[in-house]
Amino acid sequence: MVDTPTTGAETPHVAPADPVTPDAVTTGTEVPHDAGHAKAFPPLDPANFAPQLFWLALTFGVLYVILSRVALPRVSEVIEERRDRIQRDLDAAERLKDETDKALSGYEKALSDARSNASVIARKERDALNAEVSAEQAKVEDQLAAKLIDAEARITATKEKALDSVNTIAADTAVAIVSKLVGDEISVEDARRALPSSTAK
Repeated sequence: MVDTPTTGAETPHVAPADPVTPDAVTTGTEVPHDAGHAKAFPPLDPANFAPQLFWLALTFGVLYVILSRVALPRVSEVIEERRDRIQRDLDAAERLKDETDKALSGYEKALSDARSNASVIARKERDALNAEVSAEQAKVEDQLAAKLIDAEARITATKEKALDSVNTIAADTAVAIVSKLVGDEISVEDARRALPSSTAK
């Protein structure tokens, strides 16, 4: 070993660099040696199936308990209430239908009774009107007959009165004529007694 002269300052020791080989030069596209053996997606990893099934069963059980204790009773209550309401509506509709049928049958019966009663009432009214008209006609006829008898009596009385007046006038005329012709005066009574005999001639 040969000693190298020193200049008073010790130079640092530099490790020799590794020789650069062509195989050691990379371009950044080198694929790692374990790239073909990467782990699978955890949910699809067969090793995780058992825990996943456990948590799935546990979650399903919890959801089932929650739904059966909270949601399903409320849904059942709503469905039951809706079914009861529909049944009540159906019962009410059936009751209204029965009432309508009864009212319709009653109306038809009342209409039929009214028609029959109307014919009976019309016949009774017609008979009553005929009887009233007959009674009024008889009353008018009686009044006319009474008035006719009264008129005939008045006519007879007037005729007799007129005849008496005629006899009196004739007697007076006869007295005047006889007095003029004979010169003797006769009484009116004698002239009246003589008139019927002279009229009879």
